[in-house]
Amino acid sequence: MQDWKGHKTAFAAIAAAPLAWLIGFFIIPLGVVWLYSFGRNVGLTEIDISGTFANYARALEPLYLEIFGKSVAVAALTTLICLIVGFPIALAITFAPEKWRPWMLLAIMLPFWTNLLIRTYALITVLRTNGYVNMSLGWFWEQASGLKVLVGLAPLPTWEPLPLLYNNFAVVLGLVYVHLPFMVLPLYAALDRLDKSLIEASLDLGAGHFRTITQIVAPLAGAGIISGVIITFVPALGAYLTPDLMGGPDSQMIANVIERQFKRANDWPFGAALSFLLMYATFMLIALQALRTRKAEARR
Repeated sequence: MQDWKGHKTAFAAIAAAPLAWLIGFFIIPLGVVWLYSFGRNVGLTEIDISGTFANYARALEPLYLEIFGKSVAVAALTTLICLIVGFPIALAITFAPEKWRPWMLLAIMLPFWTNLLIRTYALITVLRTNGYVNMSLGWFWEQASGLKVLVGLAPLPTWEPLPLLYNNFAVVLGLVYVHLPFMVLPLYAALDRLDKSLIEASLDLGAGHFRTITQIVAPLAGAGIISGVIITFVPALGAYLTPDLMGGPDSQMIANVIERQFKRANDWPFGAALSFLLMYATFMLIALQALRTRKAEARR
């Protein structure tokens, strides 16, 4: 196999098109929006890039910091739930019979084949007041009430549907529903590479299944856990569609505030400042994790 370093011209020719695409449709537009964050509105459609930091100062006001902190908390809770739910799923796929494993992976990836908007509305259909969850719970409630009447007791009060939509619960549930595959796939990739003989040795030496998972499997799958956490947390932090459709007035996240600045308030400089503060925070988290991983590898 020839080294590509000896054929730099061919490599440059192959890389030119994707590099031009990256620069023209990602870096340049992102740079323009970054410049907007240092500007101010001088009309309905004109922005004066004056180099001011007023937009960043405004973004650090308590109101927006509270929304940003809430977004971080919701994204962290979503990531934690995805990890708790996704780890057993990934473990089950890893130790499933060979003939069933591709079908189980297909079931995990199947949501990616459907538009996110359609999936969100499908979940809304399940959770709404007259949805399947409340209808099922209402039916069981009526049956329990009928049984109480049969044994001579007073019937239960009239069933009141649970408020499963347009609140923080709905936002977290929707985000978990959307981002769970992002956690399962990296975990499965890490667990599938484990040396199964270590697990067998742990069980043979008397360690129970729970102790083997917590002290053997989980540490060895640390790289997959870290990857899954990052891949889940970052998009959950910037989620817009799910909080917009399933959340109430008190359930809006930072992405919804950014959307309102660009679309409704027509304040592009402030919206750009909020966007880049979110990006700065995300980059800092990724950089800190990379630094931590490098230090851990250096100790080895």
